Amino acid sequence: MKSSEIPPPAGDAHVDHLRFHREHEHLAKPFGGDMFGLKAEAFARLFGTPGFLGVQTVLVAGWIAANVTGLVKFDVYPFILLNLAFSLQAAYAAPLILLAQTRQASRDKALSDADAKHREAISLASAQQSKQMLELLRQNTELTEITKAMAQRIEKLTAEMHCHFLEDKREH
Repeated sequence: MKSSEIPPPAGDAHVDHLRFHREHEHLAKPFGGDMFGLKAEAFARLFGTPGFLGVQTVLVAGWIAANVTGLVKFDVYPFILLNLAFSLQAAYAAPLILLAQTRQASRDKALSDADAKHREAISLASAQQSKQMLELLRQNTELTEITKAMAQRIEKLTAEMHCHFLEDKREH
């Protein structure tokens, strides 16, 4: 693991929280960042919306009603032109949707990999902090033992001095 992947210490004002995702930014747009890609993405997203399905249903119902009632006669039953329109729509929709799914799978995998790297870096940082905490605890225990020994020695010296002063007073 590179040192740049280990999270900086807590409190660092310059933490790049997206550092593991930066290498996957090129996958942000499903069909690329150019004009065609943006329009293709918008077109593919449109196919799955309730609004599109509603408008399409109204248009098809109107198309059939107009031709069945004789209001117009450009596509009489069995509605060959309508069938051709659906085929054309399917010819464009299917590849765009498959392309969107493939790109989404690539983005999902890239984000999953970035998240795994992030979790690994957090785990490494946590292990380092645990080692530091254990060392600090060991040092604290050592200092406590030294303090205890010094307190016992002070108590012993105080007792000895007390006895010594009492003996000096008795002699006078």
